[in-house]
Amino acid sequence: MTEPLLDVQGVRKEFDGVPVLRDVSFSAQSGTVTVVIGPSGSGKTTLLRTLNALDVADGGTIRIDDVSADFGSTVDKRVLKSFRAQSGMVFQSHNLFPHKTVLQNIVEGPVVVQKRPADEAAKDARVLLDQVGLADKADSYPFQLSGGQQQRVGIARALALQPELMLFDEPTSALDPELVGEVLVVMKNLAAEGWTMVVVTHEIKFAQQVADQVLFIDNGVVLESGTPAEVLAEPKQERTQQFLKRILDPL
Repeated sequence: MTEPLLDVQGVRKEFDGVPVLRDVSFSAQSGTVTVVIGPSGSGKTTLLRTLNALDVADGGTIRIDDVSADFGSTVDKRVLKSFRAQSGMVFQSHNLFPHKTVLQNIVEGPVVVQKRPADEAAKDARVLLDQVGLADKADSYPFQLSGGQQQRVGIARALALQPELMLFDEPTSALDPELVGEVLVVMKNLAAEGWTMVVVTHEIKFAQQVADQVLFIDNGVVLESGTPAEVLAEPKQERTQQFLKRILDPL
């Protein structure tokens, strides 16, 4: 087996002295989908943010492709910048610039951060909009879009940076139920195209259909990991069983 694109070893993170991640370790091969599940407050979002260096880990090592850092020592700001360049983040809320059009939102990163020519970035952005089913919305403003459409623009914006790794932080949690499907379809298509993805979600059906591996996190610890069949259909840990029962059969 080839070396994994993403390798996480012993990652720790505290906030105000309270441990949020406790020696989290996992790896992901290029072109695979890792789904992270767990109760609220278990550290799922913090894990994603450490992978993107939005939150700098307090310990452990992270490698994305050829960029690696040992967070047990001081990490150079240039390394953190490289980490951010390797991954694209899609947030729970869309975080689009309200005063910019859809096209302007997407080209902002490539032009400002990556210094790419504006005409080239705009051309690529239109291809991405077509990919997420919004080719006709390039000149629209965020307030003119539904929540699902805004989230699809958020996905296109992350893709525009051409990252090695796509990170999704509960991308459907803020959407009305009838809009969830349109975002999940785009994510399934990305998985089929071979994007490497780490997805925090409560959408268990999506995990069953798309994930190559599932991590169950509770209290900052990866309690169980494996294929969807192993973790979702036949979980070994009692805590995993309790969580899935509440998700799948809440009444």
